[in-house]
Amino acid sequence: MRAEYDFSKGKRGAVIPQKGKTRISIFIDNAVLDEFRARADRAGTGYQTMMNDALRKYLSETDQPVTEKTLRQVLRQEMPEYLRGLTTASTRTRAKGGARR
Repeated sequence: MRAEYDFSKGKRGAVIPQKGKTRISIFIDNAVLDEFRARADRAGTGYQTMMNDALRKYLSETDQPVTEKTLRQVLRQEMPEYLRGLTTASTRTRAKGGARR
């Protein structure tokens, strides 16, 4: 090992910069996050990758910017179907749990 090292040309920050992705913090409804995690688990992929792909697909299908109004409209269309799936799944879970008693 050297007694002294020259860091005069050193730069602060990550050793390997991330290209093309940015770390952010956002709030996602628990039900939406749980569904993405479940689907990603079944598909054998990461839930964040799946969420990114879903957003990318949505953006490629529309020229409109994602506004609060647009997001609310999409959620109103998608949530009833999603919640029906949850109800069906919870009914099956309860039926299995009841059979064990």
